[in-house]
Amino acid sequence: MALDLLVLRGLGLGDLLTAVPALRALRQAFPRHRITLAAPRALDALPPLTGAVDDQVDVSGPGPIPMGDVPFERPDIAVNLHGKGPQSIEALRDTDPGRLISFGAGPPYPEGVHEVRRWCGLLEWHGIEADPTDLTLGVSDRTGPAIVHPGAAYPARRWPPERFAEVAAALDDVVVTGNAEETPLARRVAELAGLPSGRVLAGRTTMTDLVDLVSRSRLVVCGDTGVAHLATAFCVPSVVLFGPVSPALWGPPPGWRHIALWAGRNGDPHGERPDPGLLKIEVSEVVDAALEVTS
Repeated sequence: MALDLLVLRGLGLGDLLTAVPALRALRQAFPRHRITLAAPRALDALPPLTGAVDDQVDVSGPGPIPMGDVPFERPDIAVNLHGKGPQSIEALRDTDPGRLISFGAGPPYPEGVHEVRRWCGLLEWHGIEADPTDLTLGVSDRTGPAIVHPGAAYPARRWPPERFAEVAAALDDVVVTGNAEETPLARRVAELAGLPSGRVLAGRTTMTDLVDLVSRSRLVVCGDTGVAHLATAFCVPSVVLFGPVSPALWGPPPGWRHIALWAGRNGDPHGERPDPGLLKIEVSEVVDAALEVTS
C-alpha cells in the first residue's frame, strides 16, 4: 500500500529553492512515501531537479493559502514548509493528514534566521536530519552569457534601472531577463546600456528556459529575488543586491563566488519605493564585485 507525504510550499521561485534541503531531508527520512509538493504550477520545471519530489499539485502563491485550497486528500504525513499559520496549518488540516509537521503545531516559529535553516530546523525538531548546504541542482558550464535581472517582486527591492544599465554596459555578452510584467523595465535597462533588443529576454522565457539559461550562464547580477537562488542552485557566480532585508536571512551561502551587497539597513521589503539602503549601493561596487566573482 502506497504511503503519501504532502509538502506545502505554495510560494515563489526563491521560496521553493530555499526549501530544497528540507525536501531532500524528507526524501531521505521517508523513502517508502510518495512525496507530493503543493506549489505553483508555474514552477513545475524545478521539483524534478531536486530528486526529492514524485508529484506536484497546483497551489498558487505568494501569500496565504485559503483554507481547503490544497487539492489532496488524507496524506499519511503533511509537512508545512509554507509558513507559521494559521492559514497554511488549516489548509493542511483540511486534507485530513495522519500526521502534521508544522510550526504552530510543534516548535515555535523562529524569527531572524536564514530561510533555509528555518525549514531544516523544523524537521530537526521532529528528529529528521537536514543539511542546509544541500542546495545544488547542478553546476553551470559557464559558457552562456552574463545575466542582468533588474526586476523584483516589490519596488523596495528594485535597484534603479539606470544603475543596472551602467553595470550591463561594463560587462561583456549580457542578456537582460525578467517576467512578462518586467519587460518594459528590461527594455529600459538594455536601451540605456546600448544593448540590441535581441538581448532582452524578459517575457520570452518559460521557467524551463530560465532554468536552462541560468544553468549555463557565467554570471548573475540581480536584486533579492528568485533568480539569485537559481544562481546558487547551479553554482553560478553571482552579485546580489540587498536593500530592506539582510542577506543573513535570504542571501546566498558564503563562498563559491557569491557576493551579497548590503548597506546594513533594514526596511520594508514590500515598500513602494526603492529602499534607502539599496540606493546606497553604488555602480562601482557592483561592477567590482562582478569582476571579482568571474576572475
